Amino acid sequence: MRRIRPATRLPSAHPHRMLAAGAVLLLAAGPAALAPAPTPTATAGPTPTATAPAGPGGRGSQLYLQSCASCHGPQGQGTQLGPSLIDVGAASVDFQVSTGRMPLTHEVQEAWRGQPAFSADDIAALVGHVSSFGGGPQIPRVAPGNLGSGRELFAANCAPCHGATGAGAVLTNGWIAPPLDRATPVQVAEAIRVGPGLMPVFPSQVLTDAQVNDVTTYVGRLRGERLDRGGTPLGRLGPSAEGLVAWLVALVVLVGAIRWIGRRAGQ
Repeated sequence: MRRIRPATRLPSAHPHRMLAAGAVLLLAAGPAALAPAPTPTATAGPTPTATAPAGPGGRGSQLYLQSCASCHGPQGQGTQLGPSLIDVGAASVDFQVSTGRMPLTHEVQEAWRGQPAFSADDIAALVGHVSSFGGGPQIPRVAPGNLGSGRELFAANCAPCHGATGAGAVLTNGWIAPPLDRATPVQVAEAIRVGPGLMPVFPSQVLTDAQVNDVTTYVGRLRGERLDRGGTPLGRLGPSAEGLVAWLVALVVLVGAIRWIGRRAGQ
C-alpha cells in the first residue's frame, strides 16, 4: 500500500506518533439545546484482541507482510513511503484499519474513511502483530458516561473544527475535519488518545478515562438525534447560507410570477 506523508502540525497539536496521516478526526461542540442530564447511552466495547499469533507465520504477520510492510517495513521500522510503527500502539492501528483509512492503494493527500479492507478477526490479528513492535496506547475500554459533562468537554475542546453537530468542516490548507456520524464510541476514544492526522493528542493527564467516556456518550447522542426536524439541512452550513438559498429561491419565484403576469396582460 502507498502511504501519505504527514502534513505540518497545527500549533496547538500535541506531539504524538501516528500510524498514518489520515483524515482529521477533531471533535466539535454540539447544540446547547440537547438535555444535559446523564443518559445511559449504550456504547460499543473495545475491538477484540488479536486472534492470531503475532509471531512469524501467524495470521497477523501474514496480513502485515501482504498489506503494510511495503510502506512501513517488514519490522515496522518505517521507509520513505511510511513512518515507523514502533511504539504507535494498538489504538492507532485499530483506528486506522477499522475506519478503512489504511491500507492505502495509492498516495493521496488525505485518507478518507471507507469500508474496512479486513474482517473484524483479521483487524484484531493485525493489531496484535503491530502491537508486538512495542509500546503505544492500547485500545480504550469505553463505558457509558455523563451526557452533560460530555457536552461541555465537546464544546471546550472541539468546537473550532467539526461544527456544532459534528458534521465536519474545512480546515487550513484544504484539510477536512470529517463528520462523526459513522464513528463508533471506540473509534472516538482512540482518536482522542492517539491524535490521528492533525488532531492533537489528549492523554490521560488532559482528559481522564471518565471524561473520554463522557465525550463518546455525547457523540453517540449526536448520532442518535434527529437534528434537522425543520427540513433540508443544506449541509448544516448555518443560518446565513440557508437564508441566502431561501432568498435565491424566492427571487426565482418572483421573477417567474412577474413574467407570467406580463404574458397574461399582453394577451
